[in-house]
This record gives sequence, C-alpha cells and structure tokens, in this order.
Amino acid sequence: MQEDLLWHGRRISSAELAWVRECIAAHPQWSRKRLARELCEQWQWYSASGQRRDFTARNFLNKLEARGLITLPPVRQAMARPWGFAIATRHAQQPLRVTAIDAALSELVPLSFAVAAAGSAELHRCWAYVAQYHYLGFSRPAGETLTYLVRDRHGRDLACVLFGAPAWKVAPRDAFIGWSDRVRQRRVSWLTNNTRFLILPGVRVAHLASHILGRIIRRLRVDWEAKYGHPVYLVESFVAAERFRGTCYRAANWQLVGETQGRGRYDHARTERAPVKTIWVYPLVPNFREVLCGVDA
Repeated sequence: MQEDLLWHGRRISSAELAWVRECIAAHPQWSRKRLARELCEQWQWYSASGQRRDFTARNFLNKLEARGLITLPPVRQAMARPWGFAIATRHAQQPLRVTAIDAALSELVPLSFAVAAAGSAELHRCWAYVAQYHYLGFSRPAGETLTYLVRDRHGRDLACVLFGAPAWKVAPRDAFIGWSDRVRQRRVSWLTNNTRFLILPGVRVAHLASHILGRIIRRLRVDWEAKYGHPVYLVESFVAAERFRGTCYRAANWQLVGETQGRGRYDHARTERAPVKTIWVYPLVPNFREVLCGVDA
C-alpha cells in the first residue's frame, strides 16, 4: 500500500485491500450494499448488540474509492434511500411548518425526549428540520447514531439533537482525557459527538437550550446502551467560534478544553482551511479517565 490505512482503529493490510479488490472483481453484479454486507461478515464488523456495521462498511469502501485504491460498481439510483441531500431536496419543495413559540420555560415543561427509531416519522422529521434550518445542513452521520426529537408538554416540536461518531483525533480533547495514540485508537468509540443541535426557528424560550442539554446528558448513556449494547463515557461537541460563544454548553456545565486547528476532518495534507471551532466536552461518569485510559495509558 502507498500509505498506512486506518479505519476506526483498525489497520488495513495490503492483503486485506487485495481481498476487497478480488471480491469486487469476482462479483461484478453485486451492489455497493451487498459488498458492504460481505465486508462486515468477513471482517466481523458488528456492533456490541450484534448488528452489522453496514453504514460504516459503506463509508470505508467509499473512502477507498476516493483514494483511488478500488473501483466500486455504479450507484443504483432506483434503490437509493432518501438520505442526506435527497431529504433536503424533497422538503425544500414542501417545507415543514414550525410553530412560533414565545413563552417561559415553565409554561412548556415537562419536555418529552423521543429517541427517533430507524425509519420512523420522528427521525425523518428531525433530518428534514436540520436540512432546512441548521446552518450546516444535513449529512447522515456515520456509524452509531442517536437522534432526539424534543417536544413541549403540549406536543409541539421544539428541537432536534443528533449524536454520532466522535472525532478520530483532537489534541485538546485527547490531552484532557490523558490519551496516548495507542489507547485512543482502541477506545475512541466509547465517545460520542453532538453533531447537530437545532432549536427550531420561531421558538424563543429563555434557557431552553441548556435545559435540553442537561436533560439529555442525564439519559444519554442509558439510551445509548439500550440501542447499541455498550455505554459511552464522554460526549463532545464542536462549536463554530465565528458564530457562537457556546453559552448553552457552558450553562449546562460542559467544559471548554480548547480549539481546533482550522483544518478539515480529512485534511491529511494540511492544505485545507476550515472554520476554527471551540471544543466542548462533558464526562458522563466521574471516573471517565480511568475507564477511557485504563492501566496501559
């Protein structure tokens, strides 16, 4: 191989890359989905709950193709599912209505937090809201994810909160935890990233954002373990410094541990510039360093 290839902590050997190429050549009729399924079965890519990591495998194959290491079969448009930009396009033509709410938080509580199940109306509504109203838009998160649709006591939608895969390597966060590279590669999956946090437009409620963060933090580990069969021990979020001060995270007792270097996630050549973001973390257990670092840290 021309370069070391790591994927979610696993080093991919030249022999394994050759197997991927041979599998593609031996089964030209297979779709990308079928190839990803075979990859999961051959390499034992399963979650703690026994589910195949199909989406992770699809992302891995796409990454190999982007680097020119393999050639995948064409995308079968007729079978494509309405993820990502398809959702944004569909709802741009028929935008979801939102209810203007200008009230005190005491008038809305108790809030409900629905964990949006795969394929559910709640999940697609969250994605549509994010596609329409979040400044970053929507891209379907990779790997293990959790999405909350937040409603007030009257059943009105207030907010969407999405969690997904953590950043692979972030120096201030890793220093805060006390990680070596070796330990980080094995245990980064024990973290999650608050990838999107959207209060719906027209919702003007003082202290709502920090209240939502506080409520979710208290249940996140339980909800994550119920879905994936393993807990998470720390949650992170990256806040665009040019746009936001991170006030709601600070009010919800998250810790500011530093800033990003202004590079894109996949900027291995250090040539791309990205907005600087502040890095916020919240440990979910008191002994998070002991758990995340272990005896070999």
